[in-house]
Amino acid sequence: MTPGADVFRRVVAKLEAAGIPYMLTGSFASAYHGAPRATQDLDFVIAATATQLRQLTASLPAAEFYVDPKTALDALAAESQFNVIDLETGWKVDLIFRRSRPFSQAEFERRQTVAWEGLNLAVATAEDLLLAKLEWAKLGDSRRQMEDVAALLRIHGQHLDLAYVERWVDELGLVTQWNDARRAAEGAGGQ
Repeated sequence: MTPGADVFRRVVAKLEAAGIPYMLTGSFASAYHGAPRATQDLDFVIAATATQLRQLTASLPAAEFYVDPKTALDALAAESQFNVIDLETGWKVDLIFRRSRPFSQAEFERRQTVAWEGLNLAVATAEDLLLAKLEWAKLGDSRRQMEDVAALLRIHGQHLDLAYVERWVDELGLVTQWNDARRAAEGAGGQ
């Protein structure tokens, strides 16, 4: 069982109770795909309506979670993200609104329902997680994200849909990051 599993379960239950489609992404999705990394936050992409979002924020007890409903609604309007913090453990949950751009739509449609940590939950595919991490690396010049991508390539390289990945690498302007990640994976004895 991973650290934060209780927070993980409670948040997934709240998302499902509110009827909010979601997808696990970030470090926990990397761990699911075989590339674990220490973290104390959970990342979910969500596709919520304002009504569902209000239901979700109202269902998070103030004695257990910090969440600002206005910030959540503002994030919905901006297609950005907001945080929920578990007050007992300090774990942070990033709830990232699915963007309306084509890649974000395709990524969300491709999510897989898997059995993990005693739950059936939706997780980003290895290809889409890799692409998202390449984007995060480009936006934040993040070595950690690039290490995650290289690990995913070493683990799944032969089984990835490379035509799909390379299509989005071109469309999202991630060629430099993709080439760097492939070199890093090859340099570590991978792909």
